[in-house]
Amino acid sequence: MSDDVSACAAGKDIPGPLPGPVVGVDWLASRLGGRGLVVLDASVGAHRDCEQRIAGARAFDIDGALSDHSGPLPHTMPDADRFTEELRSLGVDDTDTVVVYDCAGVYSSARAWWMLRAMGFDRAAVLDGGLPAWTGAGLPLESDRPAPAVVRGDFKARPRPGLIVGSDEVVAALADPAAAVFDARSRERFAGAVAEPRPGLRAGHMPGAVNLPFAETQRDGRMRPADELRAAFTDLAGERERLFFSCGSGVTACILALGAELAGYRELAVYDGSWSEWGQPSALPVVTGV
Repeated sequence: MSDDVSACAAGKDIPGPLPGPVVGVDWLASRLGGRGLVVLDASVGAHRDCEQRIAGARAFDIDGALSDHSGPLPHTMPDADRFTEELRSLGVDDTDTVVVYDCAGVYSSARAWWMLRAMGFDRAAVLDGGLPAWTGAGLPLESDRPAPAVVRGDFKARPRPGLIVGSDEVVAALADPAAAVFDARSRERFAGAVAEPRPGLRAGHMPGAVNLPFAETQRDGRMRPADELRAAFTDLAGERERLFFSCGSGVTACILALGAELAGYRELAVYDGSWSEWGQPSALPVVTGV
């Protein structure tokens, strides 16, 4: 592997297309530094501004510039112009291949992947296992360095309708016999057995929604095999192929979207406001129990 890394560091073009919506650490390590490959760190919360990073990684700041802060809801999508500007400032070109990771494993990186897809960019994948898998493989890291300088890119957002949806679309999906609405929160939160961590939100879930906690799509910090994921989704959705995903603030819902993509589903949507919106005191219905 060291010869491959050295070749890429010298400016070698990265070979071949992405193998799918996730890539392993070996795939990334053998191409790191290649022309046309951009690595983005999409860590959030306590993992944001991690002291160590994969060499050359640039910060895809979901807590900061890559969310819309004009309203009260956390982690909602910025508009296309803002997204375009931020991706260009990260040096991303329309022709690049992008690998996103986070310092927790497979967590907020899935949100970055789905945002890119919703903005019309398909050449993106999640690093399976994230930074823990990278460090576990003994691969090199950068630390205590300033963010890498980049040449401004030419990325242009081309929003795709229907991948990011609001409460009206979720209400319609709950009444649609061909659709299933998945909730990625814990079983306790879904049942309303515990209070929501965000103050002022009602406890419980949408009537008709099904619960697949996001951690159940993973094993040892990596996404489960496609056949296991398909079985998990089919167990809850039956023959329904149109899947909608919700969570607390639109982040872990994207892990379910990633799992469903791996499982072979293609009609997918993420509820951007998620429980941060639905759980507010309103006429939107909430039930408790399982």
